[in-house]
Amino acid sequence: MIEIVDSKFVTSAANIEGAPDTHEQNEVVFMARSNVGKSSLLNALSNHKGLAKVSSTPGKTRLINYFDVTFIDREDAQKSFAKFVDLPGFGYAKVSKSIKSDWEKNLTDYISQRKQIKLFIHLIDCRHPYLEIDKSVTDFLLQHADETQHVLQIFTKIDKLNQKEQNALKKEFPQAVMVSSSKKKGLQKVVTIIHDILKGAFDE
Repeated sequence: MIEIVDSKFVTSAANIEGAPDTHEQNEVVFMARSNVGKSSLLNALSNHKGLAKVSSTPGKTRLINYFDVTFIDREDAQKSFAKFVDLPGFGYAKVSKSIKSDWEKNLTDYISQRKQIKLFIHLIDCRHPYLEIDKSVTDFLLQHADETQHVLQIFTKIDKLNQKEQNALKKEFPQAVMVSSSKKKGLQKVVTIIHDILKGAFDE
């Protein structure tokens, strides 16, 4: 069984120029529209309620936040390390066009230039699976990810759907993972997937 046994905030940056200079460390990027539950998922995965701040104001956070994370494989007690990167939410409506433009450019630069990223995790609200902005983000990631980078779709708040709706969503998106941070559903699967992808990168 894979677990996250330690996690801590490292720093924040406004753009790629301010990102930590850690070329050797693999990064896992979490990205989502505002109010999809990204901070709640980060806290649930790390068993650390205060790791990522949950804001009641969508679009409030405009910084890239970095966290050091330690995994352990309980079978052999082997530890591995990574950085979780919490990108600002996109799809916000109540910010000025100039701020929005700068913000989106910073995110685009980061995604396309930060080569130590090994996994992009794109969170989608399970109740709104077909929004154009999420489709655009998925297309962007698939276009810009290189052969060493992976893209994982995670549908959040799955407890809000009944079983029939969940089954239909799984059929439509068979590669995606369904989670509920509040109900602790799907979290172990996410941790294992992240660890296994990074382990492949560590072993290269």
